Amino acid sequence: MSSFKQVLALLTIVVSIAACDVAVTQKLPIIGRTQYVEVNGKIDTVYHTIPAFKLVDQEGDTVTEKTVEGKIYVADFFFGTCPSICPTMAQQMLRVHDKFKEVDDFAILSHTIDPDHDTVAYLKGYAEKLGIENNDTWHFLTGPQEEIYELGEKDYMVTVGQDENAPGGFIHSGHFWLVDKERRLRGFYDGTIASQVDRLINDIKKLQAEYE
Repeated sequence: MSSFKQVLALLTIVVSIAACDVAVTQKLPIIGRTQYVEVNGKIDTVYHTIPAFKLVDQEGDTVTEKTVEGKIYVADFFFGTCPSICPTMAQQMLRVHDKFKEVDDFAILSHTIDPDHDTVAYLKGYAEKLGIENNDTWHFLTGPQEEIYELGEKDYMVTVGQDENAPGGFIHSGHFWLVDKERRLRGFYDGTIASQVDRLINDIKKLQAEYE
């Protein structure tokens, strides 16, 4: 190989390594409402964060913001009798679960929008049908409908609600939200599309790298 070709090959390797490094270290955006407040004469940025909450999961355990303290997590909204997008969302979220279930600082929060039907016992069975035998990583959450709807519409900024004309009587977003350890929104993905969930998996890795 000529010296020129050797140099070209070496540059190609260096550029490829640099590109991979940028892909890993590039920070994800912080999404949502941003406020700017003056503190001691300086302007401080206050980002949109998920507020305190209190719900119950499929094991009957109380789940609050403390449950995900110091954790990266993925959130979505569903209902157990959903005849349309929920089964696809569940299978795609299962991919995320299987990829990160051994990671201590990772969790999944799936909120039912039909708490009257989706009781703790029902959610337990629902989880087991997906192969989820405990709540170590994936929490299927129920609680007061008003609280869940406010959390969805106001804080996660997704569509949730009852609609007699919709399949199953409810409408909801099919998006998955990626939330960081400060409970800030860092990415959203269509949970019905495999390539979007591939991007979510990659972005979880990027977010993990931010904390290393």
